[in-house]
Amino acid sequence: MSAREASVIFCRGAAPGKASGPAVVSRDAMCFYLVDPPTGTVIEAGHAIEGRSIAGVVLVCPGGKGSSVVQADGLYQLAKAGTAPAAVVVAEFDTVLVASAVVVGVPLVRCDPEDFAQIRDGDTLEVDSDQEVVTIR
Repeated sequence: MSAREASVIFCRGAAPGKASGPAVVSRDAMCFYLVDPPTGTVIEAGHAIEGRSIAGVVLVCPGGKGSSVVQADGLYQLAKAGTAPAAVVVAEFDTVLVASAVVVGVPLVRCDPEDFAQIRDGDTLEVDSDQEVVTIR
């Protein structure tokens, strides 16, 4: 956990809910189909967070990638296995990721790209999609 003072980022909520956890920050967009459901480990070769688990964390990434089938099924399989991220913070919404997050119940927010510079890997984030804020601790 970061030792700095808490700060608040205002964002746009898409999939409702509240969640908190350590941040896993990726510079690459996420294809949830390329995550191992039993472990939540990113298996996409060459991905910025390849080999890391996204289970129960707040995933911070530019956005989603892949077709509707691979995005929706990938996130669904993670949720079913209990290894989905606690919440997702993106720089850009895409309709497939928004719909997938709503269906599986993963809070999803969009923050301005410049706010991503404030979030460090390992920070504790509190995501409140309903109030449209992310608190960094």
